[in-house]
Amino acid sequence: MLLTHTGLPRNRARFQARSAFTSSGFTTRESEEVVNNPVRRKIISLLMLLGGAGTVTVFTTLVLTMLNFHERGISLPHVLVLVLGLMVLWIVASNQWVDRHFSNLVNHLLKRYTKLEVRDYASCLHIAGEYRVVELQVEPQDWLADRSLEEVRLSDEGILVLGITRSDGTYIGAPSPKMKIVANDVLTLYGRVSTFEKLDERRKGAHGDAEHQHAVKEYNNLVKREQVKDPLDHPNLNPEVS
Repeated sequence: MLLTHTGLPRNRARFQARSAFTSSGFTTRESEEVVNNPVRRKIISLLMLLGGAGTVTVFTTLVLTMLNFHERGISLPHVLVLVLGLMVLWIVASNQWVDRHFSNLVNHLLKRYTKLEVRDYASCLHIAGEYRVVELQVEPQDWLADRSLEEVRLSDEGILVLGITRSDGTYIGAPSPKMKIVANDVLTLYGRVSTFEKLDERRKGAHGDAEHQHAVKEYNNLVKREQVKDPLDHPNLNPEVS
């Protein structure tokens, strides 16, 4: 939850927290997002310490419990207490009410004791339903290769280009329309998953241009359908608009 409040999407935050707490040590690009951020690095460091201490505690408790059972025997009340305790922990960990109130507490503490801007960027971008932020690697034979953003006009298909990572690791955020896409670039895109899948399979040539035009028509039809659902785009549905 703390990692989520630093801007990480919930699924990434959960994966990185579990990796740190269990000392799994996954080395992925997502891990760099954690290491390069000082606040996230402190959170992960604390999780690693707690995870190590927890492992020692569990092992010691297990040994002492087994010795106790060997001397006194296993009693039903002890087993019931253990099962009940595990059930309570599971319910608390998965309870939405606890999640919501603890999240509010985290927000309060971050605003009061840090200068961190508390935002869940996944929610801000409305990453829900069919919409996602993805990374797409450009191959030499792809329709996107050796063309500028102005030429490909991905926005006409409902795709926003958030950034470009060059093959040497250079990152270009909010690239200008004149920026040229070259082979081995990695594009950070926001849009619909189905659109990304078709774009990834699109190749150079007249057939690729035709697929682009078809995608533009599909997006325009989608926009029209969404406008029908929006009363603000229909004056007849709003009596206050003349």
